[in-house]
Amino acid sequence: MSTNIASYIDHTILNPDAGAADIERICAEAATYAFFSVCVNPIWVSTVSAALAGSGVKTCSVIGFPFGAIPTAAKVAEARGAIVDGANEIDMVINIASAKSGDEEALVAEITAIAEAVHAGGAILKVIIETALLTDDEKVLACRASVRAGADFVKTSTGFAGGGATVKDVALMRATVGPDLGVKASGGVRSLETAHAMIAAGATRLGSSSGVAIVEGEQGAEGY
Repeated sequence: MSTNIASYIDHTILNPDAGAADIERICAEAATYAFFSVCVNPIWVSTVSAALAGSGVKTCSVIGFPFGAIPTAAKVAEARGAIVDGANEIDMVINIASAKSGDEEALVAEITAIAEAVHAGGAILKVIIETALLTDDEKVLACRASVRAGADFVKTSTGFAGGGATVKDVALMRATVGPDLGVKASGGVRSLETAHAMIAAGATRLGSSSGVAIVEGEQGAEGY
């Protein structure tokens, strides 16, 4: 078993049909393996925060998920609600259309509003740019906007857009944001080999529903 890798992993369950028993199992696994966090949809944040109390494992929630196509004010409200419920980290989906149209200023305005709310609540913000839907130039633009807006991380993917993290994208994102911002590789990270490759490319966090398989050196099942 690789224990060092566990500290990189946001143990994730984002499928819409996940129930209370699934959430409880994920939390128990996270506490057992000392993953960095458990990442869930907002409806489960209070459950996860309570289950992880005293474990050292953080609670992470997604907002504007999975499409990002909701007003900024709604994303801000969603983030604030998740933090009130116990979230320590917020993973937001950008307005992907802004990136596709080259509107960096719109992205900066959106991410800044959410970053300010998240930081005021004592949490950190990861910005999901959805690399599967962007060209390299658009990825760079979204990463640059995230830096300008004061985000703490950029993140590759929701895992719901037909593609996940690649070593190439992680390296591009790291080169764009520089050494100080976090880079989270998510979507399709299901083995220890892949996890190490993402870290070598510049990832400082990994999002995966296959956390147990990764630390046990096994191949995870299909999924996030």
